[in-house]
Amino acid sequence: MPQFYASCPKGMLEALEKELQELGLQTVDRNPGGVVFESNWEGCYKANLHSRLASRILKPILDFTAYQPEELYNQVLRHDFTKYIKPNQSISIDASVKDCMMNDQRYVAMKIKDAIVDQFRDKFGVRPDVENNRPALRIHVKAYKNMFSLALDTSGESLFQRGYRTEAVEAPLKENLAAGLLKLSEWDQKTPLVDFMCGSGTFLIEGAMMALNIAPGIHRKRFGFMNWLNFEKEVWEKLVTEAMDQEKQELDFKLYGFDIDRRAINMAKENASNAGVDHVIEFKREPVATVAPPAEKGLAIVNPPYGARIGDEDNLRDVYRDLGYTLKHRFKGWDCWILSGNRDLIGDMKLKSTRKHFVFNGNIECRFLKYSMF
Repeated sequence: MPQFYASCPKGMLEALEKELQELGLQTVDRNPGGVVFESNWEGCYKANLHSRLASRILKPILDFTAYQPEELYNQVLRHDFTKYIKPNQSISIDASVKDCMMNDQRYVAMKIKDAIVDQFRDKFGVRPDVENNRPALRIHVKAYKNMFSLALDTSGESLFQRGYRTEAVEAPLKENLAAGLLKLSEWDQKTPLVDFMCGSGTFLIEGAMMALNIAPGIHRKRFGFMNWLNFEKEVWEKLVTEAMDQEKQELDFKLYGFDIDRRAINMAKENASNAGVDHVIEFKREPVATVAPPAEKGLAIVNPPYGARIGDEDNLRDVYRDLGYTLKHRFKGWDCWILSGNRDLIGDMKLKSTRKHFVFNGNIECRFLKYSMF
């Protein structure tokens, strides 16, 4: 049975493993970057279509040791790359190299590219072009202490790119991270969800797609595997039809997004409309200081600004104080989760968290904190 590798944001490993198992996929191993699962190609397509947490689904093909360029070249030739694409299609190599005799990743990528295109030239007399923007075959190379691992990228563009977000605020939350945080919050998908600083709407749109059972990959036009010679179109179309049949049309509760920025609210509305979930989310321009609870109970989830730029922190102190005040005085009976990338500012809320997870938002280490409003 072929093996595939699902990568994910740091801090989401257990949630991803559970998700893959819920999709009926057999997980066999995991490392800090992701989870290995065994499956036929249908399972690979299914993971690409349905995984809310994975960043990419890779197909590992080669593991070897190489110290010299010649060795690297010959090891790559062991695998037949001509079975995936036609010689007139394109390839790209993404290499990450650490503590190796060959330590220049551009050189490593070039050597691997040479081996692959020479293979095509010897067989067909024609070679594929190298193209970094939307290649037909994307090859990921990880090299550490002269150990090389090569994998094919079945996803193409990263899976967080769902296809609904045409507009975004500065430094938006990636869609798969937002979905992962919602999983960590253990939101039941049956009670109202509120975001006091919704930005371009990512938390609420991901939440609505979960509650309506809309597959996260349903709006995407392309996946990497669609360019390959072994692409089973009928199998893919069957999975898409099944996914669409399982969607719900309505919910008996609503999701609510607030933001002080009118532009952000307009973006969020447009993105929700693109995702087909605008009928279950209400967006309103309002500062966090005056937001009132739209229901008796529910879950609030917020990614407040971290003040990454110098001088921002002082301006943000009032924002965090207002957030703490609103939660304490108006949202009794609610649970709230906050993604905090700034320890000092979170203290200004004057609230005590009851649970925490460590996660990364890009390269910022954050704490995801739960506050229960008694």
